[in-house]
Amino acid sequence: MPRFNRKGTTKIYFLPTVASGTLVPTGAEIDGGTDYTGQINAIDGWSLENSPIETPDMASTFVPKIGGDDSAADSSLTFYEDSAADDIETDLAKGTSGYVAIFSKGLTTGAKGMDVYPVTVVSNSKAYTTDNEAAKVTVQFTITSRPLFNGTVPTLT
Repeated sequence: MPRFNRKGTTKIYFLPTVASGTLVPTGAEIDGGTDYTGQINAIDGWSLENSPIETPDMASTFVPKIGGDDSAADSSLTFYEDSAADDIETDLAKGTSGYVAIFSKGLTTGAKGMDVYPVTVVSNSKAYTTDNEAAKVTVQFTITSRPLFNGTVPTLT
């Protein structure tokens, strides 16, 4: 089994639109998106969580569980702040809706591993610190409906 490092392989895009109800973007929709891969310092969330339901009964002292409701983890991307431009602050302003597409195995036609999250930006905040580090902006997203996991990258235009 070939292993790989996500750094240098995984690509992260923001897509303004995905027309398909299956959340599979077209090559043109990917081309119309913004590649933020090189500006990202940290990633948090981007997964589903389940709230299992306990189902005790009188026949046993063991309490089994069944799958319950799914919900999205709190998700954010932390970007390096640009000293000249404010693209992150304006393009991903609070209230902006779109799709975060994570190409975990790269942006290669036919590759598996494409995850697409319908999102709304709920916070866009600069991080202030006296530490010796680059300036950053954290963008927090809500995932607004069930994402597509492990899709196949379409033909790019």
